[in-house]
Amino acid sequence: MGSAMKISDRDVLLVIDVQNDFCTGGALAVPGGEKVVPAVNRIAQKFTNVVLTQDWHPHDHVSFASNHAGRQPFQTIELDYGTQVLWPAHCVQGTSGAEFHRELDVTRASLVVRKGFRRGIDSYSALFENDQRTPTGLLGYLRERELQTVFVAGLALDFCVRFSAEDARKAGFEVAVVEDACRGIDLDGSVAATHQSFRERGISVVGLEAFL
Repeated sequence: MGSAMKISDRDVLLVIDVQNDFCTGGALAVPGGEKVVPAVNRIAQKFTNVVLTQDWHPHDHVSFASNHAGRQPFQTIELDYGTQVLWPAHCVQGTSGAEFHRELDVTRASLVVRKGFRRGIDSYSALFENDQRTPTGLLGYLRERELQTVFVAGLALDFCVRFSAEDARKAGFEVAVVEDACRGIDLDGSVAATHQSFRERGISVVGLEAFL
């Protein structure tokens, strides 16, 4: 990618889960999570198409450690769709933790996709829930709007950003992750694994300077 990228009407910025619970002081804070906000706001100005995702869990969600007797956050359990990390309760529907960070410019967004609202299944990707079969509806939107390149930013790099980028690539889109506008959790080497996966799948990683 050259010095300054030309963003067209066929490009979309997908902003993943920039919510209070993933920022400092939140229930599942990503280190420095709120630092993505100025970067995301700056990049978003270049795009005609901006989509925001919002983690939106019921309080009795299967991924919450508190809903499993004797389990601690970050332990794993086996569900019918595979291994599930247990998280602290976060982004519970209607709570302030689930709200977008107050400094995030939400005015430019043409679509907000809520995910993770089904009690029995978690959803990292903006396109499919964790069974990799249940669609959020975003894929239909992207195709119907004839969008071609998906730029991904937000939280967390090694979970929801990664899964969203991979699913968009699998669906046939060109995908670029704006690394300066992401932050990672880094659970057991998950950031390194994410970079490896991006290389293998042909997902580009771009910096903020590409948009300036």
